[in-house]
Amino acid sequence: MLLQRFAYSEFARPLFGGRVAMEWADPRAPMPRLIGDEVLAVENAGMAHARRFGAGRAAAHAAMAQLGHVARPVLQGAGGAPVWPLGLTGAIAHAPRDSLAVVSDDADIRALGLKISGVQALGPALWPNLCTAQEMRWLVKLGPSQRGHFARLLECLKLASYKARFQLGQPLPCWNEIELDVDLARNQFSATCPQDGGAHLGLGRFVLLSDCYIAGVEWR
Repeated sequence: MLLQRFAYSEFARPLFGGRVAMEWADPRAPMPRLIGDEVLAVENAGMAHARRFGAGRAAAHAAMAQLGHVARPVLQGAGGAPVWPLGLTGAIAHAPRDSLAVVSDDADIRALGLKISGVQALGPALWPNLCTAQEMRWLVKLGPSQRGHFARLLECLKLASYKARFQLGQPLPCWNEIELDVDLARNQFSATCPQDGGAHLGLGRFVLLSDCYIAGVEWR
């Protein structure tokens, strides 16, 4: 598990700017201490879900402390999305062995998005529901053995963008109504919404590790 910590600090940290704190917690560890009304979210939850929720909150509390703030409750809102304390914004992501949180108190940051995804290839039958026509053309240009894996990357990047858009209180489009321009050489992507006349949503970064993709969005 120390190797996983190292991987996150070494590779995932550069996904965000200097005023965004990142912390990790283990969802398989004993249930951490929750703060205030956070306990309401796990009152009737199974142990696995409770530990996952607790690990995400523990990582968020540690990220607040990293910024010099006293840890405050991160409550649960619509669809289970985190509700951040006044003056803070953040995002939480989970994998079976890992919970990761990012938090910022930078008033210029409107929203953060974070997603950890496995690297399993996404079947071609699912691509039309996920991809725009431009993204489908991009996939076709890749080698046959790469296409499913990069379709999974597109899904990861779109989920990170969805999380940020949700924080802004904006309606969530369908999967194929967000269009990504992916720069594999720089590990960057931009998101636009063709349905809104090509409105630019923001920029993001990603990292490809041996067993997962991690996408981060910092919209200003």
